[in-house]
Amino acid sequence: MHKVDVLLGLQWGDEGKGKIVDVLTPDYDVIARFQGGPNAGHSLEFNQVKHVLHTIPSGIFHKEKLNLIGNGVVIDPVVFHRETKALEEMGVLPRENIVISKKAHLILPSHRILDAASETSKGETRIGSTLKGIGPTYMDKTGRNGLRVGDIIMPDFIEKYNYLKDKHREILKLYDYHDEPENYEEEWFSAIEVIRSYQMVDSEHLINRLIKEGKKVLAEGAQGTLLDIDFGSYPYVTSSNTICAGACTGLGIAPSMIGEVLGVFKAYCTRVGGGPFPTEQENETGARMRSQGNEFGSTTGRPRRCGWLDLPALKYSIMINGVTRLIITKADVLSGFDTLKICTGYKSKGEVLDSLPFDTAQLLEPIYREMKGWSDDVSKINDYTRLPGEFINYIDYIEKETGVPVTIISLGPDRTATVYPPSSR
Repeated sequence: MHKVDVLLGLQWGDEGKGKIVDVLTPDYDVIARFQGGPNAGHSLEFNQVKHVLHTIPSGIFHKEKLNLIGNGVVIDPVVFHRETKALEEMGVLPRENIVISKKAHLILPSHRILDAASETSKGETRIGSTLKGIGPTYMDKTGRNGLRVGDIIMPDFIEKYNYLKDKHREILKLYDYHDEPENYEEEWFSAIEVIRSYQMVDSEHLINRLIKEGKKVLAEGAQGTLLDIDFGSYPYVTSSNTICAGACTGLGIAPSMIGEVLGVFKAYCTRVGGGPFPTEQENETGARMRSQGNEFGSTTGRPRRCGWLDLPALKYSIMINGVTRLIITKADVLSGFDTLKICTGYKSKGEVLDSLPFDTAQLLEPIYREMKGWSDDVSKINDYTRLPGEFINYIDYIEKETGVPVTIISLGPDRTATVYPPSSR
């Protein structure tokens, strides 16, 4: 019996998880999303075509693999319909290998309106929500008011929908924000019919049965560890548990069933929206990273904030998740920088800190170690031994400091731009 491997982001999201899942999918039988919703944007590229997935697991382009949308995911039927329609137009048949948990919660049109109203009301203190209705949906889930996928086949579905919509309408009266759920209901209910045409399952029973049958499962996380509702840079976080523990509650598997934990991180750091970012470079260096890395949100299109790699934050994420293998992405973006910097600690109020404090919003002055960069364009290299010495030194230093091996190096968005260090084989 194989244990479930978990793949997740170790920074503020956008680490390149979608591509890595696509690369690893041939080694697995099941790819399972366990949290988040259409605020995720997992990009994959092959045959010179870019694909962005928001709700659907990143194993969808391998037709012989099962893709499970777990109970911890929140689903916007309209986004799901658009995604599946786009897949069908390119010859992929998602109904053949997607199953949806009956316990996954639905994002209503009024959730999205609530999200926009709440964010607008915060003015300069806004957290940078993607305005997809994620937060209000998870609030209804924990408040025991939510509407679940399984409800759409129950006789009282419309009654439950109207009850929740009316509840939202009362809350909206507190905001000076004018928009009506009815403006979006025709498209939403049409998309509900699309979901009805997919196989809805008791996912916790299904996944545990598949595990007992010897199937290999990869749990795919969304967003990143530093956006976790409990352990991220609160309140500038998402509304779900993005960490390894979230795979247990988001899929219905026991902690003892977790195998390898694959942590994906960029060779530098990026962040979208508000919140603390100690190594941010609001200068020519940051602008160059953004330009060379095409750092614009795949969900929102917003420019990402960019900065140097933050080791204390990376070590924190490794600790919280129990990471067993590291995967570095977008290292090709650093080609051409004469000097690279890695944050090894912070100065704050006269103290030197080597780990993230409770108040990450306080002024943290990064302590940097400088390393020599490389000038070669590494994006076309497919053999580890051909990588520049300075590049390998960068990887070796990260491995030494974290105590975890780097087993995959991504050097571009295409699935072929992937290098495996000798020790990983």
